Amino acid sequence: MRPNDRKHVFKERVHHWAYKLEVDVQWLAVRPMRNKWASCSTNGHLHFNAELLNYEEKLWDYVIVHELLHFSIPNHGKLWKSLMRAHLGNYESLESALKEK
Repeated sequence: MRPNDRKHVFKERVHHWAYKLEVDVQWLAVRPMRNKWASCSTNGHLHFNAELLNYEEKLWDYVIVHELLHFSIPNHGKLWKSLMRAHLGNYESLESALKEK
């Protein structure tokens, strides 16, 4: 798959999860980022690291859900963890796999 095709598929995946999690995404960008996999702002802006396009979709889902949950839960407390688990199952294994990249 060409890079632009993967970017399109990635953005569709973000919109799929945003719909499922009832998050209103105002702006979505995939661009090079030095120190993060993603970032979000309270005004509905999402930025994802372009390097994610090289990885499997299950890792995409981890980063996407992680960021989208921050629209309603600004921390990584018990509620955030329980929602991550509800949507992704054993999300810790995905987190570990991403850290190895």
